[in-house]
Amino acid sequence: MMHHQTLSAWPGVLEFYRPYMTWLPEGASIVTLQEGNTPLIPAPRLAELAGGGFELFLKYEGVNPTASFKDRGMTAAMTQAVIRKAKLVICASTGNTSASAAAYAGRAGLRCVVLLPHGKIALGKLAQARMYGAEIIALRGNFDDALRLVRELGARPDVEVVNSINPVRIEGQKSAAFEICDVLGRAPDFHFLPVGNAGNITAYWKGFNEYHKHGRISILPKMCGFQAAGSAPIVTGKPVTDPQTVATAIRIGNPASWQGASAAVAESGGVIESVTDAEILAAYAQTARLEGLFAEPASTAPVAGLLRMGRQGLIPKGSVVTLTLTGHGLKDPDTAMDQNKIDAVVVEPHLDAVMESLAFS
Repeated sequence: MMHHQTLSAWPGVLEFYRPYMTWLPEGASIVTLQEGNTPLIPAPRLAELAGGGFELFLKYEGVNPTASFKDRGMTAAMTQAVIRKAKLVICASTGNTSASAAAYAGRAGLRCVVLLPHGKIALGKLAQARMYGAEIIALRGNFDDALRLVRELGARPDVEVVNSINPVRIEGQKSAAFEICDVLGRAPDFHFLPVGNAGNITAYWKGFNEYHKHGRISILPKMCGFQAAGSAPIVTGKPVTDPQTVATAIRIGNPASWQGASAAVAESGGVIESVTDAEILAAYAQTARLEGLFAEPASTAPVAGLLRMGRQGLIPKGSVVTLTLTGHGLKDPDTAMDQNKIDAVVVEPHLDAVMESLAFS
């Protein structure tokens, strides 16, 4: 007799990790798109490229409902907005937060306004915000200007700010750290991730610490965060007034969670370093070609960092390493097309023509 496994419905991160969501009132109705439960995928070829001798797993957050990790925090922020009877939710965004906010606001039946830096947003993300029905305001300024305005608007009583200055965003995002430990049956020795507004590194560190405190894991990972060289305020120690990088998702000059990120690195014995756009783009191609995982450029900043640290012998043999790919590659189709200028070969629809073009005898 064949054994059939039953698939039970995944309820989303807030419900699944309810005991760790102490901010959530009893009986509150949760706004969810069943985010989370994303795959943790072994990446042996990238590990080999980084010098080998350790195990590498990629947390592929691009398969969340709006194709980035932001959905984990947004289920929390939107649930809270409904509890507080907000009329309007607003966010400043370089793209992924706006896509997520718009989707979850649609789900909750709330009006959503997103403030974007004009002309500096990846096409896929803009398409999402439009389709989900957000009202889009493009500012002649950068992300940091947008966040300043959102803070001012957020002072009004019926407005809920859903950026990561809202602490429940961090509460939702910490669930990714829980999932990694649940799948591995332990904590990783190192965790790598990109750093922009720095909410995610803060959230992961909080998640690992809570699991440790509850006896679910026995060690804590070293947190390794990577900024783009043209947008590396935490690395240089001062805000960047005009941040520039191909990795638009981390093009942020004055991160909201700066202190949280610095604390995570200091307490874990990790690092925050910068990688160049050239390193990011090389890692962007390698992640897709070697492992079959297409992630947006910001996601591959930590891959570039891992390759460098591995080759420098900074990852001890036998380590278990996890790395967050924060957003899907289709978020930024323009960069993907720019990286691959070679057009398709056009041939007649005959086998010999195809064979000839392949130089395949």
